Amino acid sequence: MQGSERMKNRWFMWLLGALCIIGATLFIASFMQTSENSLLCTITRAQQRLTGPPTSMQLRAILHYATSQIVPQQSLSEITITFDVLQALNRPAKFLIFGLGHDSLMWAGLNAGGTTLFLEEDPKWVQTVLKEAPGLRAHTVRYRTQLREADELLSSYRSEPACSPATATLRGNERCKLALQNLPDEVYSTEWDLIMIDAPKGYFAEAPGRMAAIFSAAVMARDRKGSGVTHVFLHDVDRKVEKAYAEEFLCRKQLVKGVGRLWHFEIPPWANHSRHDARFC
Repeated sequence: MQGSERMKNRWFMWLLGALCIIGATLFIASFMQTSENSLLCTITRAQQRLTGPPTSMQLRAILHYATSQIVPQQSLSEITITFDVLQALNRPAKFLIFGLGHDSLMWAGLNAGGTTLFLEEDPKWVQTVLKEAPGLRAHTVRYRTQLREADELLSSYRSEPACSPATATLRGNERCKLALQNLPDEVYSTEWDLIMIDAPKGYFAEAPGRMAAIFSAAVMARDRKGSGVTHVFLHDVDRKVEKAYAEEFLCRKQLVKGVGRLWHFEIPPWANHSRHDARFC
């Protein structure tokens, strides 16, 4: 029986290696950047921390990226920051991701055995993605903000007690417009190890912008009851709003790494902050 299991695992690893080679060939043939294809082998390396054979999600992810000309929105160097954190945890993680897209299968595959949940503002896009990848878990989110309001919200939130770092909550918080008050219960009840903010849209005036996602991620991270920090990753920090809100709520002193357009923060729980703090940073 043990010999059969070893043979099975060996076959799976051979398949993963073969798919990496196939993916590389396809990428070269289509004149795509070969560095992006390395994510196939990155998913393969993620499997090595599991004791059993690759999960169906990992195999689906590898097949998808090996045979598709569509690559994740982030660069390989940006992806590697999050991958390194997942590897360092050395256990299945609780991973909350704002945004559902071409990289979703990859994130779920890299967090095999863990909880990976996606929050997306476009219900039609959710249906499209889940039709192609029914194993992903995603919820639709309604935002109360527009990008045009970013400056006003940043300057006025301190006058609203419901937005104060000493008292801010999320669930049912109607008074603080930056609070995501109507998320599924699972989002509020879970202590997330990693939070990725790569949505909602934030490149035209009527778009929701990422103001509420950044604020809410900060509140969730500070409300952590367990030990350790919450890893928060923010993409598109080359844009004015993302950068300003990161510095206001996620804090420069908690920025541990930045590559390309991605910043990585390690946010300690509430116990490490003063309850009389008038500001997040």
